[in-house]
Amino acid sequence: MIKKSGIITICGRPNVGKSTLTNAFVGEKVAIVTSKPQTTRNRICGIKNWGECQFVFVDTPGLHRARTRLGDYMVNVVKESVSDVDAVLLVVEPIPHVGEPEKQLIARMKALSCPAVLAVNKIDALEQKDRLLEVIQVYSQEHDFDAVVPISARTGQGVEELLDVLEGYLPEGPQLFPEDMTSDQPERQMMAEIMREKLLLLLDKEIPHGTAVEITRFVEREDEVVEVEATICCEKNSHKGIIIGKGGGMLKKASTLARQDMEKFMGTKVFLKTWVKVKENWRDNPAAIQNFGYVKE
Repeated sequence: MIKKSGIITICGRPNVGKSTLTNAFVGEKVAIVTSKPQTTRNRICGIKNWGECQFVFVDTPGLHRARTRLGDYMVNVVKESVSDVDAVLLVVEPIPHVGEPEKQLIARMKALSCPAVLAVNKIDALEQKDRLLEVIQVYSQEHDFDAVVPISARTGQGVEELLDVLEGYLPEGPQLFPEDMTSDQPERQMMAEIMREKLLLLLDKEIPHGTAVEITRFVEREDEVVEVEATICCEKNSHKGIIIGKGGGMLKKASTLARQDMEKFMGTKVFLKTWVKVKENWRDNPAAIQNFGYVKE
């Protein structure tokens, strides 16, 4: 029986491992993960029932310098997500330097006087273990964190210890979501994110960040097959050609990988159709941004 529940915001600069950590907390994939920065565009809730506790983790986009209206939206999501939560978890890499994105987030925490925990991620990649002490020292000088926990979201090292720490911030109260729910994202949105993840993994440089995916058809048939139709939008004709690839090879590869993950998520067979169309400068078009699901709450 759930006796404590609360909301924890996970924030940090792009590519520090926030989505990987959200998935590690939940125990399954609820947020897409790639090696490219700014993978997450929206606020994503991951839900974890742990003993008598229910954690609601809010995975936010990385705080970065916005260059488009979509970028503005992503930055605002981060800033708003730090408000009205039970605690904030700042995720950083094991580098003994507090950068501008971290300083902005720490300033926001101080202004709101919210409980703050520091997670130093990627310690599995740290060759000099004494460097960890330097990282903790420079961040402790910047802010009086309630706790500092070294972790590796990729391997799971320190994740349970971090949950132990965060449990202390959950107020007494009933569960906020049903026990079998792991994310608040609609299935359509998850399908779109899975497709976008494969594009981020397979394509290079500026092309993936100029793409968005819209699910134009989502039907669960009586034979339990799910029909999904996805339209991939890009900003240039040249990008369309690259996404489709020679003889349609690239689009077929991305679609196959996406369908496999969709089937894992849905627990049933998925029939996926994909198209690519050009929508110039959609990242600076408020109507297009909203149409792709990036909507202020």
